[in-house]
Amino acid sequence: MVTILVTEDDAHIRRLLREHLVMEGYHVLESKDGDDALQVMERHHIDLLITDVMMPSMDGLELTRDLREAGYEFPILMITALETLDDKKRGFSSGGDDYMVKPVDMEEMLLRVAALLRRAKIASSNVLEIGNSVLNQEQLTISTGDTVVELPTKEFRLLHKLLSHPRKIFTRQQLMDEIWGYDVQSIDRTVDVHIKRLREKLSEIKDFEIITVRGLGYKAEKRGLS
Repeated sequence: MVTILVTEDDAHIRRLLREHLVMEGYHVLESKDGDDALQVMERHHIDLLITDVMMPSMDGLELTRDLREAGYEFPILMITALETLDDKKRGFSSGGDDYMVKPVDMEEMLLRVAALLRRAKIASSNVLEIGNSVLNQEQLTISTGDTVVELPTKEFRLLHKLLSHPRKIFTRQQLMDEIWGYDVQSIDRTVDVHIKRLREKLSEIKDFEIITVRGLGYKAEKRGLS
């Protein structure tokens, strides 16, 4: 099931969006502003963000910029009462993928959400296959044959990030920004500790390996590749 986060300070609009999305079969999370959204994303994987632009605390433009700078790539649909061309330019320039003006036509919103997910190639099953191994984002598990390993959220997100881009090198800072970017208590050593735990837990899975690239960071490769 695709998970969508609705970030909107107006509780009535937030409820309407949620109701229509749920009726369409999506799993919906809610937040009242940008700061609240970041806390939700610390605990949950999301596939698409719908965000209002004008909100107290952290607004939608700042939220979108921060997410893009941290490496988050999921689609972002911006919703706002601002409708000038300059307003739309600011929305797209901040990293938004689509833009709707209030009052929102719910049927059109659902069409836009489906199109964004289709373009992002988000599968409703939320699974990633590497050889005989399958990562399930809903269950936070990796399985191969009869072996199923359940992982804590951050370990799963770290593994999923590496396996989603085989052979791509990620620096520790890149991984920190995406997985722990808004946890001020985190330190660089955190990445190394989580990689060590993953290697220990997945030692019996032979479809891939997590490789340390000295002086740079980490990458994942299918077994047998050089």
